[in-house]
Amino acid sequence: MDRTTGKPAAPSLHLEEQLCFALYAASRAMTTAYRPLLEPLGLTYPQYLVLLVLWEVDACNVRELGQRLQLDSGTLTPLLKRMQAAGLVTRRRRRSDARVVEIRITQAGRALHAGALQIPACLIRHSGLSAQNLTALRGSLTRLTGSLASHPEGDSP
Repeated sequence: MDRTTGKPAAPSLHLEEQLCFALYAASRAMTTAYRPLLEPLGLTYPQYLVLLVLWEVDACNVRELGQRLQLDSGTLTPLLKRMQAAGLVTRRRRRSDARVVEIRITQAGRALHAGALQIPACLIRHSGLSAQNLTALRGSLTRLTGSLASHPEGDSP
């Protein structure tokens, strides 16, 4: 409450009080923390995310992959082309519908799974948070993402 007007106080525009900035800084820090863990595998963070999906399902189409990773095809296509050139995935148009591009993990992509097994535990140790706190944080962020995605325009001022 604003003491002078008796109305609710206006939200602060101080950088340090912005949730968006805290999420942005945390995202950058997380990506930076992954870099030395992924480097020995020859992967970038976005490539690791693609492989996480393909280690689960072995194959899917670009649309399905984009939905899982929350990426559009314009972002995903160049990434998948680089991964194909590196021998980690194959990309093939579906015979029954040439508009659909199927992505399949290769043996070389599967082989990276064993080297990636220690990555989640390393990140938990580096985070300074307990596994329970990280699980709760992930749940909160997932709910936040869902809420914001259901209102993409936000409220008009």
